[in-house]
Amino acid sequence: MSEENTPTSSSIDEESICPICGKPTICGGLGWVRRELPYSHPDFGKMFRCPNNPPETDGDWQRRMRALSNLGAYADKTFDNFYYKINNYKEVERGSLEYARNTALAFAEKPHGWLLLEGPHGCGKTHLAAAIGNARLGQGDIVLFITTPDLLDHLRAAYGPSSEVGYDETFERIRNAPLLILDDLGVENPSPWAQEKLFQLLNHRYNQLLPTVLTTNLDAKQLDARLHSRLMDKEVAQTITIQAPDYRSHSIGPAQEPQANLMDYAEMTFENFDTLTNTTPTERKNLEKILQIARSYAQAPEGWLLLMGPYGSGKTHLAAAIALQQSQNRPREVMFITVPDLLDYLRVAYDPNTKARFDERFQAVRHVPLLVLDDLGTENATSWAKEKLFQILDYRYVAQLPTVITTAKELDDIDARIRSRLLDKRRCTRFAITARTHAIRQK
Repeated sequence: MSEENTPTSSSIDEESICPICGKPTICGGLGWVRRELPYSHPDFGKMFRCPNNPPETDGDWQRRMRALSNLGAYADKTFDNFYYKINNYKEVERGSLEYARNTALAFAEKPHGWLLLEGPHGCGKTHLAAAIGNARLGQGDIVLFITTPDLLDHLRAAYGPSSEVGYDETFERIRNAPLLILDDLGVENPSPWAQEKLFQLLNHRYNQLLPTVLTTNLDAKQLDARLHSRLMDKEVAQTITIQAPDYRSHSIGPAQEPQANLMDYAEMTFENFDTLTNTTPTERKNLEKILQIARSYAQAPEGWLLLMGPYGSGKTHLAAAIALQQSQNRPREVMFITVPDLLDYLRVAYDPNTKARFDERFQAVRHVPLLVLDDLGTENATSWAKEKLFQILDYRYVAQLPTVITTAKELDDIDARIRSRLLDKRRCTRFAITARTHAIRQK
């Protein structure tokens, strides 16, 4: 073993057996080692995984890192489910999406420098940024994913006397994060304070060559001039401009808005919902029951249907299957959309450059004959988001309009006003999927 790869003596017990794999280990069964390096070495003092302790075997580490990364709401965003071969897109649009995916994938495999993803709302920037974060989490890296407005809110809150962590410590943690993913750059309040803090943070990461992913709806030239000059440094930063429309509304004309594009979910049908693979008899019975309930609901939607369960248990599959079956005969009367995307869909209407009016979109969502809301509880819980979501669901509750909702949250973690309506057994049928995560496979 070379001197550079030699762990410190305090970490070594050459005769120890790794509790994970049962093989002799150099880490004394702790799973981590510290290399003997000179003080001047950039890796001095850092802990490294023992070769017998790969990150994919450490479930506790993965859970803790996902919580710290803010990627819990984006756990399903991967490169595998980033679709770019969309039939009704133009060739240049499909090519742009494919290039963006491949570039982001290459960055995820070897993070280096900066990657800027720019493009309009709904073109897939956040999906690719989250996919990078999830890929690096899977390799055991420490990742911080945060929107720019939330970042600034965290910094402002750190000034408060009740803050558990001071401003200086908070700022240092963010600007030195091993991988920082900053979503929605440019939507923040452009106050002098906000501009200065963002520049200080990003200038530090630029000088230290720390891997950084940025997404923005703006042209890079519209960003702070100092930041733009650093983004123009081709040795550090790579810019990908996605030339694709909002996938949520590309296939529909203004007269049909808002109607979700179900194309991405076309393969999620009742016929290929697998209740057998990797399931116990109890789980199989649970899945067969919910499949029957979902089929019956799809034939004659009435009232609310709430599907609860962990990520990967099949909630979205069944919700999409309901929407797909209804859309065969009533394509303009079904809306399938994730809750975060719904709120983005409404926010975009505030843009003075958009042709859509907020009140038109808002009323259309409230009145659509069948609304399927996926991932309740993953939205950014701002006061505005809470209020708009409650107004939509409260109206549909009072009007008794068919609504399907999926969530990975416990009921106690959902907004109290919405929870009270979900608990009304006269209006809402609740079903908890108990299958293990990733138990569902397509046949």
